[in-house]
Amino acid sequence: MLRHPAVPYVAPFAVFMAFLALKGVLPLGGLEGQIAWIVVVAATIWFCSRSLLDFRLRAPLGTLAVGAIVFAIWIAPDTLIPGYRSYWLFQNSVTGHLTSSLPEELRQNIAILVLRSVRAILIVPIVEELFWRGWLMRWLINPDFEKVELGSYTPLAFWATAILFASEHGPYWEVGLIAGAAYNWWMMRTKSLGDLIVAHALTNGLLCAYVVATGKWEYWL
Repeated sequence: MLRHPAVPYVAPFAVFMAFLALKGVLPLGGLEGQIAWIVVVAATIWFCSRSLLDFRLRAPLGTLAVGAIVFAIWIAPDTLIPGYRSYWLFQNSVTGHLTSSLPEELRQNIAILVLRSVRAILIVPIVEELFWRGWLMRWLINPDFEKVELGSYTPLAFWATAILFASEHGPYWEVGLIAGAAYNWWMMRTKSLGDLIVAHALTNGLLCAYVVATGKWEYWL
């Protein structure tokens, strides 16, 4: 049976988003839930998408620089301007509010912190880069996306992808927009999913370390 070519790019993202949608209904915040989340999404990546993954970096220094710069941009407004994210522009009925998805009683649980970090560093970059820049950015140029080279540019594809990526990040939408544009630009430069996954993983890894070190749990929405 033939499989649609979009499946390897879309399926891991769809499964991940299903877990996000169910977290308010099912007990996914605890140890067993976190393990299930990681195992199921990792299995989806393995069975559907592993042939797409190549981590040989085309521009290793630039990739690390992009990852670190996006992290700095992500925390800069709230670090430099106290109360910045309390404005209605960032917290409202559309974007949501700054409430961490990690319950207070679990914030000292080492196993939970490790699993949340594993999810953010190893799972999320693969899931999101396959979907946003591996598939959507190309599909917006031509629904027969396999004919479109990775990192191809049109204004619609570039900015629609960046805006939709930003919308995924709720009250952090404006830094999400900058991050989405930065990742899109780096995909245009490298034309490499591996470089984008590693850059995204570094951003998330630095953010995880920052959250745990400073106790700013609101970054873990």
